[in-house]
Amino acid sequence: MTPRLSFLAATLLLAACADHYTPVTFRTEGDQIVASGTIDHTTLSAFEEVMDENPGIKTLVLQNIEGSVDDDSNVVFSRVVREEGFNTVVPSNGLVASGGTDLFLAGNRRVLEPGACVGVHSWGGGGYVAAELPEGHPEHDRYLDYFADIGVDPDFYWFTLDVASEDEMHWMTASEANRYDMTTSAAPKLGTAAICDER
Repeated sequence: MTPRLSFLAATLLLAACADHYTPVTFRTEGDQIVASGTIDHTTLSAFEEVMDENPGIKTLVLQNIEGSVDDDSNVVFSRVVREEGFNTVVPSNGLVASGGTDLFLAGNRRVLEPGACVGVHSWGGGGYVAAELPEGHPEHDRYLDYFADIGVDPDFYWFTLDVASEDEMHWMTASEANRYDMTTSAAPKLGTAAICDER
């Protein structure tokens, strides 16, 4: 996957062939753990390893988390991030989208730096298209339960289903991020769609 590939093209590529992606890797930079890649079933064990090696670090920088290929693994990993007391940061040149955005919300303190890219969309898979399911359908529960547990307004979940289909991406504005209290202080101006698609 080249750095100049648009995010939508990258998302479609992941969907078409889940074997071709880069799993999340972690590295330490000073008092921060920096993460990049796609969340899968290996992410939690890699995170636990870097936590064990750096027990004093409680800031997780999400440099480029494009999403996940396994939503269940993503929710489990994100819950651990919250339980371990991590703060989450998307830097000015960073990007979170789809499951990466759900991960960002796990932070006890959440920071979006000016120019950060935050993408959301509906989900689809396993024969389901989320936006077509009635609100009471049990397939929504994985996400609604997670958001309830970390204190995120359930309206945010329904917003993600409505704002873009599963094969599109909506790049959030600061006003949208503030509407759903995504950060623990007011969000600054975020990256534009043109910038985020290139990133």
